[in-house]
Amino acid sequence: MSLEDDGAPKGPRGGGAARRGRPRSEAAERAILAAATSLLEEGVPLADLSIERIARTAGVGKATIYRRWPGKEELFVDLLRSVEPPDPILPGTSVRDDLVTLLESLRRRGLAERSSALLHNVFSQMRLYPKLWEAYHATVIEPRRRLGLDVLRRGIEAGEIRPDLDLELLDDLFVGPLLLRTVIRPGAPLDPGLPERVVDAVLSGVRPGS
Repeated sequence: MSLEDDGAPKGPRGGGAARRGRPRSEAAERAILAAATSLLEEGVPLADLSIERIARTAGVGKATIYRRWPGKEELFVDLLRSVEPPDPILPGTSVRDDLVTLLESLRRRGLAERSSALLHNVFSQMRLYPKLWEAYHATVIEPRRRLGLDVLRRGIEAGEIRPDLDLELLDDLFVGPLLLRTVIRPGAPLDPGLPERVVDAVLSGVRPGS
C-alpha cells in the first residue's frame, strides 16, 4: 500500500527531518491539522485521506499544505505529535529521576492511545504504510530512544550502572513493561506508580556490585 500524495511537487525538503521553507501561518496550520483530525475521527481511512480532501475540508489550497509538508506522511507525523503528550523535560537530579520521568511520559502516551479514538485508529493503520511508519519512527520514536540511551550512559559515567551491560538491552528492560502494557496487554493497569516500580526493580539488578 502507498500513501503517496496527489502528484504535487514535494519541494526541496525531501525527508521528515528538514524544515519548512516559508514562514508559517499558525492559523492555517491549525486549520489543516484540525481538518485531518476531523476526517480521521469520521473514520476516513489513511489511504483515502488525500491532500486535496484535507485542503478542501480546511478551506485552504493544496499549495498551502505543500508549503508546510512535502507529503502526507510528514503531515500525519505532525498531527500525531500534536495530540500526544509533550516530550518530557528531564529533571537532571539523578539517573533514577530521569528514568522515572521518561517512563512516566511513556505511561501517559499509553493512556492517551487507550483513550483517544484518533490515536488508536491511526496507530492501528500506520504499520500498513511503510513510509508513514518510517517517518514516525525517525522523527518521534528514535529521538526518544536516544534520549533514554543518553540517560543510561550518564548512569554508567556516574557509577550508578554497571559498565559491562549492553545499553540497547538495558533500555529495553526499562521501557519494555510500559510498551507491553500499551501494545500487547492493553487492558493491563498503567497506574501512576508503575514507572517508579519498574525503574527501581531494574536498577536494583544493574547497579555496581549487584
